[in-house]
Amino acid sequence: MQTPFKRRLMNLAVASACAVLAMPGHAQQAQAETAAASPDEAKPAEAAAASTSNENTVVVSGSRIAARGFTQPTPTTSLSSADLEKAAKPNIFESLIELPALQGSTGRTTNTFSTSSGIQGLSSLSLRGLGTLRTLTLLDGQRVVGANVTGVTDVSQFPQLLVKRVDVVTGGASASYGSDAIGGVVNFITDKKFTGFKANVSGGETKYHDDKSGTLQAAWGQGFADDRLHVTVSGEFTKQNGIDSPGFGQVGAGGRTWYNNPALQESTQAMQAAGAPRYKSIVNAQHIQYAKYGLITNGPLKGTAFGPGGTPYPFQYGTDCVGNFCIGGDRDGSVGAGTNLAMNFKRQVAYSRISWDIDADNEIYVTGNWAQVKSVFSPNPGAAKQGNLSIRCDNAFLPPSVAAGCASGYPTGVMSVGTSNGEFPSNINVHPTRTQRRGVIGADGRFNLFGKEWRYDAYAEHGENTTVIRVKDITLNPRYNFAIDAIKDPATGQIVCRSVAARAAGCQPINIFGNVPINMAGWNYIAPSNGPLQHTDSSQNVVSANINGELAKGWAGPISLAFGAEWRREEYSVHGDPYGAGVAVESPYTPEHPADPTLSTTGDNWFAGNYHNGKGSFNVREGYVELNIPFLKSATLGEANLNIADREEKYSTSGKARAWKIGSTWQTPIDGLRVRAVSSKDVRAPNLSELYAAMTVTNQAVNNNQGQSIQIQQRNVGNPALKPEEARNNSFGLVLSQPSWARSFNFSVDYYDIKVRNVISSLNPQQEVDLCYGGNKEVCSAVSINGPAGTNYVLAQSFNFASLHTRGVDFEMAYRKNMADFGLPGSVTLRGLASRMIHSISDPGVPGTTPIEGAGAMTGATPKWKALVQQSWDGLLNGKLGLNLSERWIGAGVFNNEFIECRSNCPLPTAAHPTIFDNHMPGAVYFDLGGSYNYSKQVTGYFKIDNLADRAPVLVPQTNLSLALNPAVYDSVGRTYRVGVRVNY
Repeated sequence: MQTPFKRRLMNLAVASACAVLAMPGHAQQAQAETAAASPDEAKPAEAAAASTSNENTVVVSGSRIAARGFTQPTPTTSLSSADLEKAAKPNIFESLIELPALQGSTGRTTNTFSTSSGIQGLSSLSLRGLGTLRTLTLLDGQRVVGANVTGVTDVSQFPQLLVKRVDVVTGGASASYGSDAIGGVVNFITDKKFTGFKANVSGGETKYHDDKSGTLQAAWGQGFADDRLHVTVSGEFTKQNGIDSPGFGQVGAGGRTWYNNPALQESTQAMQAAGAPRYKSIVNAQHIQYAKYGLITNGPLKGTAFGPGGTPYPFQYGTDCVGNFCIGGDRDGSVGAGTNLAMNFKRQVAYSRISWDIDADNEIYVTGNWAQVKSVFSPNPGAAKQGNLSIRCDNAFLPPSVAAGCASGYPTGVMSVGTSNGEFPSNINVHPTRTQRRGVIGADGRFNLFGKEWRYDAYAEHGENTTVIRVKDITLNPRYNFAIDAIKDPATGQIVCRSVAARAAGCQPINIFGNVPINMAGWNYIAPSNGPLQHTDSSQNVVSANINGELAKGWAGPISLAFGAEWRREEYSVHGDPYGAGVAVESPYTPEHPADPTLSTTGDNWFAGNYHNGKGSFNVREGYVELNIPFLKSATLGEANLNIADREEKYSTSGKARAWKIGSTWQTPIDGLRVRAVSSKDVRAPNLSELYAAMTVTNQAVNNNQGQSIQIQQRNVGNPALKPEEARNNSFGLVLSQPSWARSFNFSVDYYDIKVRNVISSLNPQQEVDLCYGGNKEVCSAVSINGPAGTNYVLAQSFNFASLHTRGVDFEMAYRKNMADFGLPGSVTLRGLASRMIHSISDPGVPGTTPIEGAGAMTGATPKWKALVQQSWDGLLNGKLGLNLSERWIGAGVFNNEFIECRSNCPLPTAAHPTIFDNHMPGAVYFDLGGSYNYSKQVTGYFKIDNLADRAPVLVPQTNLSLALNPAVYDSVGRTYRVGVRVNY
């Protein structure tokens, strides 16, 4: 009985045979086939796609085909080890994210404001701004266990010194490599037969004498037993000290002067009705809802702040006070600048590969990798309470004059206070640690069958990743509220917590009124030494086999075939502490987190970092076939080939999925000009987090279809019924490669168009209720709002409703010139890459919402233009000196494409289209300078200065005081110096 999978394979084979038979009979005799260097397969000076035999068989990451003369249709950019050395970064990740196609990656300068995201310190790559979830990152073409419950990998856990090139496939590659390759693939290729010893030692710091860094890397490889046994080992250590929080006020970290308290000031409804814009960007902003050591925000004492020793004084509000902000005034309590610009970061990696040559053509091997990445950062100083603290008039810490004014002026006996808690002795600090253990056993080689040479590779992998996130110096909300509500004990005259139950549980009072030393017993009570904890164990098992070779001789050349199969299982479990996750079997009370009757047993007690419990797993079986069919070889018409592939997948959770591609390349009769085009269907299956996210519960209100407000529980939870995302990826390009009139010149331009449907995205409770009343049965299963009071709930889940659409144009150019033609030493290499994002549209797919255009929105990750231009001059001073200069360019854009810019006579703003005074956001250019000097054949010294002009980041104001910059787009660190030495024996 034929399965659908077998039928599709047969259909593909039949179609291929028909294509061969239909080839023109006048095809000319095959000319000598070569692997021409081109922008998608090589850098100007050397082939980036490594030849695996003396027959110029080229392996490129955009395809599973390895054949003589094969030029794939999928655009691929390669960075060689020489390119990476010139970048001279402590982490290869920092070099890659400068490529224009890489947009939206995460790293040690992003998410420094977050306590609970789980991606802090995670170095993950994103192509096309489609997100790290839709970019597949591989090591030697193999999958790597995820460093996060979403399944994304951490590039910092890879062995980097042995990387000889990185292929960035900027097109859909699911048919060749499987799920997640919607945006493309980034494939790290290591030197598997490295022989000798090499090392790299470097150090650096910024202009501001912070973010000091040191890197030590070493690798050794040796052949034994007549070179049949080959052993390679490497070890790496990198430490980057980060840029610490400067604390409170309008200050810059490490002496930086560009931070000026930017904010979006929101006008009143009356002002908007009169034609004023809703938002206006201001600087020197001051929040009116809190002060550093306490501010009364309502009633007759409004504007009373507390200073040294608790002395009350009138708060300086500044001018132009509208909404939550004034301009100027007392900004000492501002918390916006108090986020680390860069995390304290440490990576340690140990790697080994042992191989045995069974014969001249076949080997078996084992690899092992241990890696640990640690980060430390502070998301904010203090713990701002924006006028939401209810303070009773008999609070024992209130100055007598304030207590008297409260008693006479507040009939309820309660007034509102806001504070940024400047008296706290320490800032919140987050400590993520990720530890990877990965082993691979495999075989590769070649064999002959029916007179043809075939190549194979097969491997089995087991990987584990343990992530532990600890948060320190953070408060428990209930304990904080008990501790600040202090009274004098009538019996003893001592200041104690008002709540008898809290006192019995150890409550110690604290004074939040004024610049006074905090009671350390009270601090230890509200911020226990054992803070929030999240422990995640992830595992991955893979068995994969791939075969490729020459199927037959066609009219225009050899017909090549690649096919293979893979089985993969991924699993995770996560538990938190009982205060954050709730008391459960996975998170019981312990000596580190003992029972406290004043805390909720269902969790969510911390100020931030309430990590919950969860677990889940899935497995997938898949098989693929890929064909390359040359169908034209003519002296007058040129050469052309057809590349087709099909992959069938079956997930234990979401069922069947299919990916395919069809592409072609045409070497035109025009000297050096090649045309390429590819269309593919790509998939991303839901990850473990989306399927099995642990439940969290909050109280909310929704309106039913009759406009009645109903109190519900919002239960945030995963959705096991999710289906794979499906993308249609089309690209068309022109490649000019080494024409006779410019043998050292390469240029390519590619247009791409990616449409993703069934995008997995979350809905809020009201959207789910509206969809249910609109007749959506799938959503109705997550809604229950017609029961008795206290029983109603909405499961806030992810659904396959949204869609994404991105399109743009990529450019790549490379040129090499021997300067001897001008009577000068050495050679000059020019290389430029640029990406023009035309559209990046996200459609929630929910009635009442509108699509959002992200291209050029500088609060996101997709600027309209992103470019990297490099110039290098090698071979100076008798071949010893090399210099390189590069420019990173970000084009100008807007704050948000959905905003309407106006200054007067503005239309009334809507939720989808707010009005703004100035929607323009400038671009930026950063210059980097580097050089190297060969002291000998074995020893090279080098230097690098990034952001040579110390270009300050463009500030991106928010509706609340924050760091107000976008490190995903702009350089936030400043000028950085590095020097180092490389040795190679």
